[in-house]
Amino acid sequence: MNTTTQKMVEQTIESIVQITNPYGSGSGFLIGELIVTNSHVVSGLKEVLISTKTLPKTIGTVIYDDPAFDLAFIRSPISIECKNPLILSEAPVQDGDGVIAIGHPYGLNYSTTEGIVSKASRLQGEVEYIQFDAAINPGNSGGPLLNDSAEVIGVNTFIIQNSNNLGFALPSYTLKEALDQFNALKTEDVIRCGSCKNLIVESTIQNDYCPKCGTKLDVAKRRREGYKPSGVVALIEKILAALKINVTLSRRSQRSWRFEMGSSRIDINYYDNGIVIADSALCRIPQENIEALYDYLLGENSVLERLQFSINENTVYLSYVIVDSSLSETHGMWALRKLFDSAPRYQKHLIESFNAPEPKFDEFE
Repeated sequence: MNTTTQKMVEQTIESIVQITNPYGSGSGFLIGELIVTNSHVVSGLKEVLISTKTLPKTIGTVIYDDPAFDLAFIRSPISIECKNPLILSEAPVQDGDGVIAIGHPYGLNYSTTEGIVSKASRLQGEVEYIQFDAAINPGNSGGPLLNDSAEVIGVNTFIIQNSNNLGFALPSYTLKEALDQFNALKTEDVIRCGSCKNLIVESTIQNDYCPKCGTKLDVAKRRREGYKPSGVVALIEKILAALKINVTLSRRSQRSWRFEMGSSRIDINYYDNGIVIADSALCRIPQENIEALYDYLLGENSVLERLQFSINENTVYLSYVIVDSSLSETHGMWALRKLFDSAPRYQKHLIESFNAPEPKFDEFE
């Protein structure tokens, strides 16, 4: 990455948003007070998790969903401060122009790639896109495509699978038109009908049909129904809610949750083989006093109820492991409460008594 590009990234990074929901994750960016992203990134939900360099993970409200142009607007409950806010480019895009794509592919935060415009206007169905060759991947969707002046020329929207860097971005003029139409309504909870292309206020929709043309609005149904876990997933979330954990904020996917408990981080994962594992990474193995540490862990394992210590590579974990068919609300609440209480205490003891280094966490969120 050249110096000019690096400076551009530093200037714009505060405007880049990470977006997650139970179905997946993607990117977005701030234009004025609204977060812009793709419709497919918000997955038809009214609430998604958002975070930036300056905004901790919080619940954002999807106030505009436009499957026709694959656009969505999100409002943050907290004002996001940006020293260098992004603006939409008014200059025409030309073949061969340099571009920069910023986003969170595969959860790798604030990844940046460079390329050129391969085709300034490429028609796909009824929509025009900018075709470019900067490498983007799942998770880049919804992020900005920038020109050499760090202005937004498009919204990164899709790639052609198994191709050599064939990316497509919705042009900024289409985004501006949608923003203008939405702002003119002076209301929220708006969707665009994919058939007649009219903007529809949700309160005017009956039985999920467009009041203008009568077309069935699938996005209206998804927004009305929301995310509804079932089975063991619903049971896990019921237990977490009873333990005063904010389930929406902790949800990383349909079968994964993460949250802080004192000084410790708790991860809960429900695997396809039916195993539920709740664990906390306490510390890493020290270079000295290893035998004494092992003796201590083995001694504690012999008296612990429902919890156990384990070592994966060089990290010590305190875990609760159970088969889904054996999980009950009473059993789960007792074990998880014990894990929540014990993890910070054991972490403090291992670090102080055995000079164990603190755990390292990767950046995948």
